[in-house]
Order: sequence, then C-alpha cells, then structure tokens
Amino acid sequence: MFSFNILLTIATVAATVSANCIHGTSFHRREVTEEGKVEVSKFGYSDEQGPLNWAGLDPANAACATSKVQSPIVIDDSIQKASEAPVCKFDNVEEAEFENLGTTLETIVSGTTTFAGKDFALKQFHLHTPSEHRIKEEYFPMEMHMVHEAEDGSIAVIAIPFQLTEDGSTTELLTSVIQNIDAVKEPGTVTKTGALDFTELVNAVQTKPLFQYTGSLTTPPCAEGLTFLVMEEPMALNVKTFNTIKSVIKFNARYTQNKLENTNLIQVAAQKAELNCAAVGAETSPSPAVELKTGEQNMEEVKVEEPLKEQAQVEEPMKEEVKVAEPMKEEVKVETAMKEEPKVEAPMKEEPEVETPMTEDVKQPMMNEVRWRR
Repeated sequence: MFSFNILLTIATVAATVSANCIHGTSFHRREVTEEGKVEVSKFGYSDEQGPLNWAGLDPANAACATSKVQSPIVIDDSIQKASEAPVCKFDNVEEAEFENLGTTLETIVSGTTTFAGKDFALKQFHLHTPSEHRIKEEYFPMEMHMVHEAEDGSIAVIAIPFQLTEDGSTTELLTSVIQNIDAVKEPGTVTKTGALDFTELVNAVQTKPLFQYTGSLTTPPCAEGLTFLVMEEPMALNVKTFNTIKSVIKFNARYTQNKLENTNLIQVAAQKAELNCAAVGAETSPSPAVELKTGEQNMEEVKVEEPLKEQAQVEEPMKEEVKVAEPMKEEVKVETAMKEEPKVEAPMKEEPEVETPMTEDVKQPMMNEVRWRR
C-alpha cells in the first residue's frame, strides 16, 4: 500500500514544510513553544501563497506542480468503494488540544482504525471550508480529515463531508470541539475543546458507504501515497456551528486536481498557454486587439495608439476643402448666363428690315451708278 520511496519522499520534504495532512505524525511532529504557541503553516490559499504557487514556495513542494497522483479529486464512478468497512476505536475525552495553524483548526486526539489488515493510529483531525473533495461534482460546506499513521509510516485519511441542515440538527462532536474557539482566532494560538464523544461519528464511518483511492497530501509538499477513505453521505451541520468555524478558518480548500494518473493541471495549463502564445506570436500582422500583451507592454501600446486618434482628427479639415470647391457651382451659373446672350442677338435678324426703306439720297447715287455702267 505504501512504498519505501514514498515514505522517503514524505520524510525528506516534511523536514522543511508545514503540512496540515501530516502534522502531528512522525513526519512532522507537533511542537509547542514555551509561550504555548504552535508553529504556523508556511503556505496559504491566496495570492502567491496559494495552491497555484505552492511549488514555487519551496523546492520540496515540486510534486504540487508535477505529480500525476494528486488530491483532492472529484469522486465519480471511476472511484471504487472501500473493499471493507474500517473498524474505529476512538477515545472519548473530557478535553483535547485545539489549535490554529493559520491554515486550519486542528484537534489533537488518539485512537485506532483497523483497515485492510493494518492498524492506523489516529493523530489528529482538522477542518476544511469548503470541502476539498467533491462527490459527483457536488461540494459541501465543510470536510473533516482524520489523519492516521501506521507503524510502517503509511498514512490513511478518513474524509468526512458535512452538509448544512434545514431543521437545525448537527453533529454534537463539532459543537464541543469549538466550545472555546474565541481563544484561537489568531494563528499559532492553542486552547482546549469541550468533552469529545466520538460515538456518532464512529457509527457513521463504520456503517456508511466509503470511497477508497490512493492520492496525496492536499497541502504542501503534496507527497503521493496516502490512502483516502471518503464518506459518501455527509454528516449534519447547523448554520451557527458552520459560520463560527468559517469565521476563523476563512477559506482553506485546494482546487480539485486532475483525474488520477493524468498530467498535473499546472503543467497542462502551462503547456497550453505556451502553445497559444506561440500561435499569437506567429501571426504576420497581429491586431493590437488580439495580440497578447501583459503589464507595462500593454500600457505602452495603448499610449502609442492615442496620437493616432489625434491624427484622425487633423484629417477632419479635409472634409472642409470640399466646401471650398463650392464656388465652382457659381461658375456654372456664369456659363448659364452666357447661354442667354443669343437672346440679346435676336434683334440682329431685324436689321434687313431696317435697311428696306432707303432714303432718296441713297437711291439717287445708286441709280446714277447703274446708268454709268450701262
């Protein structure tokens, strides 16, 4: 179930990284300072501390971005049911250590779960809001991880989803766990729980259907090889208890990973982004509207394009030049007037009529000229 290489990997990376999933185990022992404080996790769920950059926080976290067997996942028909029901023996206690690791609220408890012929010692349980696993694509408001370790170092986690109820019913174990939650609102703080009775929870784990698969830590260093037993049916949680827990934890769920044995989603995204960027860069005349730019390059491109808009405005007067050509129409009018001049010449046709009545003075010389010629 758990190879020596996987054990070695966890042991190596746990020496430098704080991980909720193996906190309190032999791979990452719990330490409390003289001031009563606990170590705060060195990762987070937002910005550059978040899951997309966990591999960049420490070389030991490389598996977060490269491993093909990562948790959490979507529980679907490809995930088989547990081969057998576990047998749980958890100690009911009057109180237990309850602490804020900065990334979750953790309760230090003890007990034993026997599964597949092996005994696993219960080390702690912690909470995730919202749930990390999804069952047939459905997420739940909260998920509990009960972390176990066997003598050979193998790790098993019982994952229990919780659903909000309409009638106000709830799992009383959680009510007792957060009895003094106001004392651990700050990361690193420690307090005590109320009395813890595991009877209801144990009965659910031993009688309800469980999914089984081999996955990884859902927190850095994301090491592979954990056995997950995920309860199919959620347990009850009232709104008051949920809101109280959520107000301290805020958000601490890793995004759903790729199907088991498939390429890590971070690598998938990086490869496709590289191909898309290369395709855009290969265009001969990329349009500024579609060319991929980032940061200052994009801002500079916008600034360079602004004067182009002003040039277009300078060209506006060209439209007014057409108006200058308006006088041409007046020239046409002048020519029109020239066409009317023949009307003035019309009286010239009447001149022969004016010459008809010749005076006597004119007629006499003409008659004499005629006679001379004869």
